[in-house]
Amino acid sequence: MSTKCLLAGVAVLIFIPIGNSEAQEARGAGQKDTIRYTLANCLNEFSMDRIEKTVAGYQYWFVDKMLADGKTLKLSVVKPHAATHAPHAHPEDEFFFVLEGRIEFYLNGERKVVGPNASLYCPPNIEHGLRNVGETEAKYLVVKKYEKK
Repeated sequence: MSTKCLLAGVAVLIFIPIGNSEAQEARGAGQKDTIRYTLANCLNEFSMDRIEKTVAGYQYWFVDKMLADGKTLKLSVVKPHAATHAPHAHPEDEFFFVLEGRIEFYLNGERKVVGPNASLYCPPNIEHGLRNVGETEAKYLVVKKYEKK
């Protein structure tokens, strides 16, 4: 089964495999590997009731790994002078978009402090990290695609 979505005035057919129980409920009858997109599973409004706490603050998954073939959208909120983890590298590339605060972006040995409305790109297998260097919470979006295991 396919689903039509309207994107910038163009109808697009979408086929996306899924794997979690909530997503399985959204499948059409007899459909094992496709999802039927509805307002209920395509809309996600932020709620503090659904945050995941981290050592440096919290995160909120707007799109998890199971909905859109591994593509994700996450909000990270980091307390002042903290980082969610040390600089690291992984096989997936990653985008960040700073909403609030002052972020020190580390990429392959270089550092730069940026503020709101800055986008950051981390290529695959390149060491990178983000740290809140401000006096208030920092908020940024993370866009990443996880490979299937």
